[in-house]
Amino acid sequence: MANIKSARKRARQAANTRLHKMGLRSKMRTQIKAVISAVEKGDKDAATAAYKAAVPVIDSMITKGVVNKNKAARHKSRLNKMVKALAA
Repeated sequence: MANIKSARKRARQAANTRLHKMGLRSKMRTQIKAVISAVEKGDKDAATAAYKAAVPVIDSMITKGVVNKNKAARHKSRLNKMVKALAA
């Protein structure tokens, strides 16, 4: 455990930040899973709608520092590829 007052505060802040980011990460993963489940069901309209809802959430996770921009781009690319495969 930290002995210095500022180190104790940093530990508290880190714990709170971790909890906050866990919720945000969960929100992103839920959106991703919604797209994947719609694709697996073969519902093109639902998959497209879920993808359009997921993209802004994934993008906002970049600005909040939850995920790296390349990881977000990879998720969006793979989801888009799945949705486009349904159309074909």
